[in-house]
Amino acid sequence: MLELTMACVSGADAGATAGMLMADAPSAPGAVLRVGRDRGVCRLVPPDDWLFVSRTHLEFRCGADGVWLLSWLRGSHPEPASEVRLTVGGVTSPLEYGGSAPLPRDGSGDVVILDRAGPRSVNVGFYQES
Repeated sequence: MLELTMACVSGADAGATAGMLMADAPSAPGAVLRVGRDRGVCRLVPPDDWLFVSRTHLEFRCGADGVWLLSWLRGSHPEPASEVRLTVGGVTSPLEYGGSAPLPRDGSGDVVILDRAGPRSVNVGFYQES
């Protein structure tokens, strides 16, 4: 099972956790959870006017081996308006535009989408259990 918790944070709300959204999916091959502005395909959706987040920005997909893969999907622009950072075990690493990274089995961490133009972010915490 993969559990996601999302909070949208602006500069004035840096410590706030109100308005958190949650989604989960079983660790079954092919299971998918998406984050982005398109309410038709994404389970976790930031505010409509947060255009630094693509319509379908992040995808969490469970592989045949039960391991979840995080992907930053390429949007319609050649250069993104955001940065994506993955933190696992206290180590933060940037995720490349169009790149992917496996999530730790029976682990947790954070994925942060940072607006390059201002102090806003979409913070997605994850927890995976077998």
